[in-house]
Amino acid sequence: MKANRYKTAFPYAVLLMATLVFPVSTVLVLLADPLSAAGPGAAIANPDLTQNDKIPEDADHDWNLGPTGARGWMFSDKLVTTDARQIAITSVQKNSPAAGVLAVSDVILGVGGKPFSFDPRTELGKAITAAESEAGGGDLSLIRWRAGKTESVVVKLPVLGTYSATAPYNCPKSQRILEVGCKALAVRVADPSYQPNPITRSLNALALLASGNDDYLPLVKKEAQWAADYSADSFQTWYYGYVIMLLSEYVMETGDDSVMPGLRRLTMEAANGQSVVGSWGHRFANPDGRLGGYGMMNAPGLPLTTSLILARKAGMQDPKLDQAIEKSLRLMRFYVGKGSIPYGDHAPWIEAHEDNGKNGIAAVMFNLLGETQGAAFFSQMSVASHGPERDTGHTGNFFNILWSMPGVAQSGQHATGVWMEEFGAWYFDLARDWDGTYLHQGPPETKGDKYDGWDCTGAYLLAYALPLKKIHLTGKQPSVAPQLDSAAAQNLILDGRGWSNKDRTSFYDALSSQDLISRLSSWSPVVRNRAAMALGRRQEDVMAQLIPLLGAPDLYTQYGACQAIKMQRGRGAAAVPALQKASRSDDLWLRVLADEAMAGIGDPARVAIPEMLARLAKTDPKNDPRSMEQRYLCFALFNKRGGLIGQSLEGVDREPLLKAIRAGLQNEDGRARGSLATAYENLRYDEIKPLLPSIHQAIVVPAPSGVMFASNIRVEGLRLLAKHRVAEGIDACVKYTRTQNPWASEKRTPELMKLLLLYGAHAKPAVPELRRIADYFENDEKDFPRRLMLEKAKIVRETIRAIEASDEHPELIRLE
Repeated sequence: MKANRYKTAFPYAVLLMATLVFPVSTVLVLLADPLSAAGPGAAIANPDLTQNDKIPEDADHDWNLGPTGARGWMFSDKLVTTDARQIAITSVQKNSPAAGVLAVSDVILGVGGKPFSFDPRTELGKAITAAESEAGGGDLSLIRWRAGKTESVVVKLPVLGTYSATAPYNCPKSQRILEVGCKALAVRVADPSYQPNPITRSLNALALLASGNDDYLPLVKKEAQWAADYSADSFQTWYYGYVIMLLSEYVMETGDDSVMPGLRRLTMEAANGQSVVGSWGHRFANPDGRLGGYGMMNAPGLPLTTSLILARKAGMQDPKLDQAIEKSLRLMRFYVGKGSIPYGDHAPWIEAHEDNGKNGIAAVMFNLLGETQGAAFFSQMSVASHGPERDTGHTGNFFNILWSMPGVAQSGQHATGVWMEEFGAWYFDLARDWDGTYLHQGPPETKGDKYDGWDCTGAYLLAYALPLKKIHLTGKQPSVAPQLDSAAAQNLILDGRGWSNKDRTSFYDALSSQDLISRLSSWSPVVRNRAAMALGRRQEDVMAQLIPLLGAPDLYTQYGACQAIKMQRGRGAAAVPALQKASRSDDLWLRVLADEAMAGIGDPARVAIPEMLARLAKTDPKNDPRSMEQRYLCFALFNKRGGLIGQSLEGVDREPLLKAIRAGLQNEDGRARGSLATAYENLRYDEIKPLLPSIHQAIVVPAPSGVMFASNIRVEGLRLLAKHRVAEGIDACVKYTRTQNPWASEKRTPELMKLLLLYGAHAKPAVPELRRIADYFENDEKDFPRRLMLEKAKIVRETIRAIEASDEHPELIRLE
């Protein structure tokens, strides 16, 4: 089923086109839930392959079956394989352990003499781990069905030993896997045809460097020379981070400064390509310092930041480099203690303990800086992410697997041992081919993910190289995070259980209310969120137990109480006074969660509006440099769905309201600004007139972050100016038509042209620029579907004709 074992096409090119083609609502769903976004399309039936059922035609994702040399297909649904009970053999490599024992179209029904009972992928992985042990003697016993006959067969595997309780530390099996894998990898790297994508190529070279085997240094030097000459025209943000990591680690380990010019060039390109707020996107920032497309993306941003830190350690010195690192850290530090680092400039992700490996690399990054709090929190999040959580990811799970062990390892060898026992041992053994290399497995879905065919050998071997501590990515710099004992690590494992993409609720719904309430005090924002949602689904009145928690001596419990009260919705009315008190806390995140809880309660919490408006109007550059509290207040107050005044401004004092709106329109987040548009709809002209200059300014000077959502406030502002025939709206509308984010612009452009037509003949001076815009759409716009380019050009030309034919001269208003 795998026609191309080393496919190198970069997955995000597809996603970028998706942002240009699909409607906003579709993309928002993908961003709001990256776990489900990785899932397949239409559901398929679970076939019985022993009864002449066939593998569904569109379900071509099969799995490497460990060091057997065979691959197999199994049924998956909603990112789990727990409903499968069969594995259909799809290929068997010549001379591999499975050759002569398994054949294409065989069906494996069980292991160790027992039928599969809960998940054939996990069960086979665990059976392989057991077979490779001394006690297993290399005997992998399978129940094989072939042409109507069922029998037990044995695949003979090499004995590698047993994983230690602290694997990969003090673990001969892990050492053997590293040695065999690096030997095979070296052969691959030495092949003249070797040209994988820059990410896996860099990781493969890093693994050889981390092995500590000097025999591989000539190959690593060759790869470092490639890296020093590397450049890219697009998606530099994704590639440069890993290439810079390789160069930096190589220089520090070998002292070879011949590649320093290349390291300097790449490092400064990355630093100079950062946005004004300190972020990176699919590409480097535009000349105005803002990002295009999706906007801020932490999946490339974190590796880039980590690589810049390593480059500085390798001897790179430049004030712009220091500035780029610090600006990025200002963004990332916000998420410490709050949740997983999200897709972009969004709220902390609290659906799961990991999100595309970002917590794992964040643990490594903060450790490189000696920042204990960040290293500890994100390492603990990494330990708690295993099973279905670890097995998923937005567009695939490559980065979730890559950064798993480096992140876990910051909490010490007992943490790695417990995590390996829970998940890593069977998963890694199932992924390992019989020659010691690794091919990307992907999440449990019917089709391969966007990393299908990637050579992941280096990614896995870096985990096994951790005990050697040869490079910074594998522990050369000691961890500053607390080193957990086995019991503490096991508790983190327990925090990650009870959830899958297919069944997110039943485990928590089966717990008693008292147990759920106790979980509101968890260190884990994910556990607190799951417990809060479960309490919200119940009819039981628990407010008498929740309100006192707002006065608890620890912040975790106060956070959890806010989360739970928010989920009680209107039933939480009695908590409003306590929430108002919490909203005055010295802790920013408690204030934010208290505000969100009051927004969740709704009308009974409207008494808090005056105080919330006053806080929104204030900024605190020292303690809240990005005005995050202001951002979340915009949502809690003005969101059309769920904001306290998103539907009605009845009873709201206009003076503090206008002051708050004026301040919010300067927030650096485009989505926060966008929420304020509800006020445009609910204010009379005489009330909103004093705001017109600020509204105009928010149109012509876009938000520096949150660019995916920045269009809303600009379009709604243009709509308001056109409605009231504000003259400055003409030029603003024309300029925005040309400079708008291409994402969804095929839907936005007709709307903008309708607004322009409201000015009648007054828009005639804009016709020459409109013609240039039409020509641009028709001929010069890059990375945009041709059909949609022509549609935009057509609507602009139609608007030009309508304007030229117009003899209407509505009275215009000018801004003072």
